[in-house]
Amino acid sequence: MIEALKHAANWLSEPSRFFTLTVLAFFLLLFPGEMGPAWLRRMTRPLGAVYRDRVGGIVFAILGVLFVLACFDPNFAAIVLKPDNVPIAGMIFLVAFFVWFALKEGRRNDALAAAGRPIVEKQEAGDGKVLVWPDLVHTEFICLILWTIFLILWSIFLKAPIEEPANPAKTPNPSKAPWYFLGLQEMLVYYDPWIAGVLLPGLIIVGLCAIPYIDRNPKGNGYFTWKDRKTEITLFLFGFVVLWVWLIIIGTFLRGPNQNFFGPFEQWDSHKLVPLINIDLSQIIWVKLLGTALPKNPLIRESFGLLLVAAFFLGLPPLLAKKGLKGFYEKMGPARFHTMVFLGLTMLSLPIKMMLRWTLNMHYIVTIPEIYFNI
Repeated sequence: MIEALKHAANWLSEPSRFFTLTVLAFFLLLFPGEMGPAWLRRMTRPLGAVYRDRVGGIVFAILGVLFVLACFDPNFAAIVLKPDNVPIAGMIFLVAFFVWFALKEGRRNDALAAAGRPIVEKQEAGDGKVLVWPDLVHTEFICLILWTIFLILWSIFLKAPIEEPANPAKTPNPSKAPWYFLGLQEMLVYYDPWIAGVLLPGLIIVGLCAIPYIDRNPKGNGYFTWKDRKTEITLFLFGFVVLWVWLIIIGTFLRGPNQNFFGPFEQWDSHKLVPLINIDLSQIIWVKLLGTALPKNPLIRESFGLLLVAAFFLGLPPLLAKKGLKGFYEKMGPARFHTMVFLGLTMLSLPIKMMLRWTLNMHYIVTIPEIYFNI
């Protein structure tokens, strides 16, 4: 029975399955009883009570027990309990907890507002003042003492992962970036280096800086809410949790020797060979579907990919402005709307590229090596 569960976990950890389950769980937990066919809405509608009944602690306790039991497996423990991976395992629980807590507080405030009562923040604020002394200073001082004790105990019982001096004749396998760069390292698998290492990180920074100018909705400032900020919260959590944190999890726990994928209960065998035949969109269309050689002219060769990219980034925004997101277009205006949609489509391009790579071994949609242009 235990071995069957381990094999099932390893099977579900295959990237395309794992990502699909993550996305489904994300939307079902955010919109319980609101998405999918009627039978699925009926089945997930009781999940809406999770936030009101405050059973999150029970859920996290169950996950904690399962995590402890899984640590008895030597393969699982060798990866998860590795000194430089322990903080990332803790990060997963912390991110899950605080996302749940924010949603719980937001739904709690929505219920209070619907009943005509003041929200939690107004009830706790009293006259609206919070004194630095003694309230804030006392709290910070206690946290400082507790955190110092925690770090001392951490350094005693969990040795620092200091390795031997760098040796060009002996490269670690797998060779990984620090955890906060693992998302970028993972994106290098799916994009050209200039896109994954320069363009996308730059757009992430620009997008974060542009949020106050794109999203001028004052609701939710200074208090928790879900009802008034559904779209904004969903977009943020999808980019942060489903993409960024998920990529860190993949890069930390599932990427093993030779950058192969391994299940959580699978031994990291450096001799594992996975045949990967990367293929571009132009090869699929011209060679496989049309049965002809690739045209020598790069514009003709990549015409299908260029049309797809143009339709995605140039054709979709006007369509969304007329149907689907018409309310946002009228509220935000053309400049802010098209900026928001461009950033959203850029974010959405990452999971599309990942799924194409995992399912079709597709490397590039557009590849023009003559000018070092690959998408």
